[in-house]
Amino acid sequence: MEGIFAINKPVGMTSHDVVDIIRKKTGIRRVGHGGTLDPLASGVLVIAVGRENTKQLIEFVKGEKEYVATVFLGATSTTDDEEGIKENVNIKSIPELSEISNLSKLFIGNVMQTPPIYSAVKIAGKPAHRRVRAGEKIEVSPRLVIIKSIEILSYNYPILKLNVTTGPGVYIRALARDLGAKLETGGYLTGLIRTRVNTFTLAEAKELTNV
Repeated sequence: MEGIFAINKPVGMTSHDVVDIIRKKTGIRRVGHGGTLDPLASGVLVIAVGRENTKQLIEFVKGEKEYVATVFLGATSTTDDEEGIKENVNIKSIPELSEISNLSKLFIGNVMQTPPIYSAVKIAGKPAHRRVRAGEKIEVSPRLVIIKSIEILSYNYPILKLNVTTGPGVYIRALARDLGAKLETGGYLTGLIRTRVNTFTLAEAKELTNV
């Protein structure tokens, strides 16, 4: 069972939950994952089993990632996804498809992105989400990321579905938030499927029940 392969992570499970299941199924302690997926997201999670494979994991996951993202427009969320406290936005007008298409182009290329405060980004050695949940007021610094393409798959206000291809370190939650801000509607992520990590695709990913 040693090797590097992709798992189709189900919604509701953390990336670490998947690692624990693989450890129990294989009896091997040295198991790692590359490219964390939030519990509300599903799709390709790259798993490495065995010491030598976990050492190579970074080489497999630092390439492109591809997602299908569902964005709700007309409200904001404290977590930038379904888990947070929502606040409706009093919008001036419903954005046209052409406006969304034009504004989405502003997020393609080398862009500065501020990760969500409810994220695993480390602040003084501690994940930001833990500091926030402990009652701390924090600021997360923007960082340079690469978004290679954004394709609109469907749009029926308030639901916008996108196909997004990125480099490493991009938060699709943050993209949903920032696009909503540009549209002056607010926006947050309601669904996310990661369909590819480097050469690992969803079509080839193993189901946990088949590992």
